[in-house]
Amino acid sequence: MDEILAELLEFVARIMMLKSSDYDDLLVKSLALTRLFMDNSGSDVGYSYISHWIALTAIFPQVVRKSEDSYRKVLHESAACITTILSRVTQALKVSEGPIVTVVNDIVKKISDHALKTGLVDHFCMSLSIAGASLISGSTNLLHAACETCRAIWSLVNALETHSIKESAHMFPLIAMHSQHLLMPEMKTEKITAMVGVESAKVVEAIAMAFLKSKHIQVAVYCCLRQRSEASLAATIQILSRCCLYTGTVAGVICGLPSSLPVTTIVSGGSDGTILAEIFTILSLCASSNKDTQMGEANNVKSKFNKSSVLVSHSCLIIAITAQCLKSTGRNSALFMLTTSPKIQFSRLLLIAQHYSCDDQMRISFQRHQASALLAFTSILSLENGAFDESSILKIAAPLIPQVATLCDHLKTVSDNDGDSDDSDLNGNLSFWHAPRDGSIGLIELRLKWGGPSAIKQLCASGIPQLLVELLTTCLSKFPATNNIKDWVGLSPSGVVGTIYSISHCFSGGASIFRQVLVNVERVKLICRMMSDVHLKLVNCWGGPGGGKDGVRDIVNAVIDLLVFPFIAIQNVPGLPSAMASVNSGSLLNIGSTGERICREDKYMVKAIEDDMGRYIKILTEVGVPEIVLRSLDHVDPKDTGKPIAFIAKMTSQKALAVQLVSKGLLHPNRMRKLLDSSSPTQVVMDVLMILSDLARMDKAFYEYINGAGVLEVLKGFLSHDDPNFRAKACSALGNMCRHSSNFYNSLAEHQIISLLIDRCSDPDRRTRKYACFAIGNAAYHNDTLYDELRRSIPELANLLLSPEEDKVKANAAGALSNLIRNSNKLCEELVSKGAVKALLKLATDSSVVALNPSGRDEANESSMKIALFSLAKMSKHQPCQQFIQSSELFPVIGQLRQSPEQMIANYASAIMRNVMGD
Repeated sequence: MDEILAELLEFVARIMMLKSSDYDDLLVKSLALTRLFMDNSGSDVGYSYISHWIALTAIFPQVVRKSEDSYRKVLHESAACITTILSRVTQALKVSEGPIVTVVNDIVKKISDHALKTGLVDHFCMSLSIAGASLISGSTNLLHAACETCRAIWSLVNALETHSIKESAHMFPLIAMHSQHLLMPEMKTEKITAMVGVESAKVVEAIAMAFLKSKHIQVAVYCCLRQRSEASLAATIQILSRCCLYTGTVAGVICGLPSSLPVTTIVSGGSDGTILAEIFTILSLCASSNKDTQMGEANNVKSKFNKSSVLVSHSCLIIAITAQCLKSTGRNSALFMLTTSPKIQFSRLLLIAQHYSCDDQMRISFQRHQASALLAFTSILSLENGAFDESSILKIAAPLIPQVATLCDHLKTVSDNDGDSDDSDLNGNLSFWHAPRDGSIGLIELRLKWGGPSAIKQLCASGIPQLLVELLTTCLSKFPATNNIKDWVGLSPSGVVGTIYSISHCFSGGASIFRQVLVNVERVKLICRMMSDVHLKLVNCWGGPGGGKDGVRDIVNAVIDLLVFPFIAIQNVPGLPSAMASVNSGSLLNIGSTGERICREDKYMVKAIEDDMGRYIKILTEVGVPEIVLRSLDHVDPKDTGKPIAFIAKMTSQKALAVQLVSKGLLHPNRMRKLLDSSSPTQVVMDVLMILSDLARMDKAFYEYINGAGVLEVLKGFLSHDDPNFRAKACSALGNMCRHSSNFYNSLAEHQIISLLIDRCSDPDRRTRKYACFAIGNAAYHNDTLYDELRRSIPELANLLLSPEEDKVKANAAGALSNLIRNSNKLCEELVSKGAVKALLKLATDSSVVALNPSGRDEANESSMKIALFSLAKMSKHQPCQQFIQSSELFPVIGQLRQSPEQMIANYASAIMRNVMGD
């Protein structure tokens, strides 16, 4: 047979050399005979296939270059021969075992190398372009050739993917993490492309780029879908899926969106005449075909498919991939896929729903095409970001979402292979990029997110929280009992994110759910493994949806949203982490959080969480969550560090967690340098400043680590920053760094920071002035090392006392002045001459009427008055200040304040009188 094939191909080559259309029929018959012999040459595939391949691929470019219309059948048969030889090699590769595997692998490798080297893919694209141009002109002569070219392209991609899988397992990160520890410790986490294998990626890249550039190719692909040939339909859809995964720009073409359309501009997409509209038409034909088959009725051959379930799977997956790509590029609206017509929106969603609707028997054995339809439905709805009441799409879709019991069954059931022999290497998954439970998880998340309290309680009562946790951890806890990878079917990276968020939404179901999930060491430990180094590396290497740096960000953010729940829920409870424990708490952590909603609506649950908070903090410490979150920063893109840092800011408010954070390298100079760099997001920098401030305020034991972080020069720069938030946070941090000891005094002088702090006392921003006074006060508290530098602050502080400032600013200014005389009298003269003593007297006497009136007390302004009197009491011990106080026209008021009903005020006033008058 090999000899006959070789002679046939040699004969075809010689006829091609004659360059005469008189031999077209002979060429067609010869190529058809070649294809027939290949189809019937038995199951063996040998090295002779390489020479057959070289001969065929030498013929195909010559055929493509011919412009004669008579060559259309020759082009069709030439492409069909390529499809046949690739299909046979691929099938042999799938079923081969033992030594034959090496032979077939080598054959595929040589074929792929030759295809890439000779530019065969470019000739495929040229064939489609020529066909498209012909179709645009109104001729359908090359339509069959275009369909066969699509089959040839898909056969090449399929062969390369199969070869890649044979060389190394293609597993979802969740499963790969498990196998890395238990079965495949040598598994590498090298960066991969969205395609399965490097050679496959090269082919898909060439096809995708040609598709985007050529209107002719787009038309050819569109017409191939309209041809309704089952084999070419499947091939064309598979090619589109790969191109879309390779570059999200293809999704816009599939939906018919203008190429220059800004991502935030919402227009009607997927209308008639688009590739997406044809995909929905195919789904409609499959639905009709299935219905007629079940009823025993004959159907039009045009819409009768032998494997309608396979076409449904492929069609739904391209819909899901298109939606995922639109979302990843920032296009957040289902209108991009469903048009703006409510009628079309409903009909398309209903059509997809018809393909996942299942009776009791199907619920027992969930089929792949049903899981794919669920995923398509979920992916479209995920484009809607607004509230349920604001989305007409969600309202239309709500009645079509399966019941809770059905979704639970889907999660518990591994989908069956519904006869798609081309996908035999998927091990029960929907595709190389999608797991069968992804769609069910997405719909459960939607029900929890939009269904309201009653829906959440219903889902929780159905055992959804426990099922979700089990689904996340099954691969890590139970699957070692089996070595069959097909039994490990679980979740793609996107499914993992959806599962974690679904668990977070379940917390609204009651304190018992919180206790089951988070007040449980083993479950917290297993959930945190989603954020382990191994898993994040695998997610980063994952080329499909939910992978790469964005996927790492999504996983990390999802786990943090779950872990931070109790912190948010009790943030307004006295003595516990406040709402301002992070600058980002109002945006990244609070808004939309289940914890924030519970904090407002369910006081009983807040109390229950408060009671368990100590135990939860202990669990976080035991599991090592602070270190896990810190290590995640090494995997997340710098622009996406907002949530991890916000959570660290929350944890810093707890001493045990703060100690672990610092001991595990939170304040490492390299980390601080990156986080405080000008390229770091603004909110991240502010949170890090707050973390520094909180640690410094909490315990002087942290001073050693803060000093080792090398942040003083950075803080100095922030004192002159254009953003007042930076200036205020820097002042606050520096103030707390001087709170417990004089450890930083010499460093402040060395970096010339004191002068800048003094300048900030007249800052246009009120908070900056407040914290600048606080920092100056602490810089003078422990000794008089910095008094000479602080001398210039006296008139600034005095001016604040006389200005219409809020009480806290004046209190800090008054306190700072008292500290300037606390350790020595070297600044006494300046305190008098620069008006500080006079300003303190003025502040005290201005509030005297209220202070002497029991019924008119103003606690809001008492703080500054008390500190002013305290400062005067300190100053009145020194002669220059005594003389000024005694000679002041305001002095008699001090005597009157001895009668204040507020004991502290009376005591300070009495102390001043004793120091000045000696009585």
